[in-house]
Amino acid sequence: QVQLVESGGGLVQPGGSLRLSCVASGSIFDIIVMGWYRQAPGKQRELVADITNRGSTNYADSVKGRFTISRDNAKNTVYLQMNSLKPEDTAVYYCNRVYNQAAWGQGTLVTVSS
Repeated sequence: QVQLVESGGGLVQPGGSLRLSCVASGSIFDIIVMGWYRQAPGKQRELVADITNRGSTNYADSVKGRFTISRDNAKNTVYLQMNSLKPEDTAVYYCNRVYNQAAWGQGTLVTVSS
């Protein structure tokens, strides 16, 4: 089974940027669709972006135009570049395969605050 480790979160001011990384212990070559999820306090976990092995991407309306997902299969890594951050983006961010999900990692906390 694939293990997933997220990193790159932190405290940032509104309008700032962060880049999140997700490293898989196993190869992601055979994982067709990888996604970034987030869970804010008191809210359900939601899918914010996903990417296929072919490089096709999808974004939630709330982040479209601000976030960019990418993947490097050779490094078994998925990235989430987050720009123009808003307080509403505050959440714990997780990565996982969209289909037949692996066990969730610990996530990485993103806090957007003045």
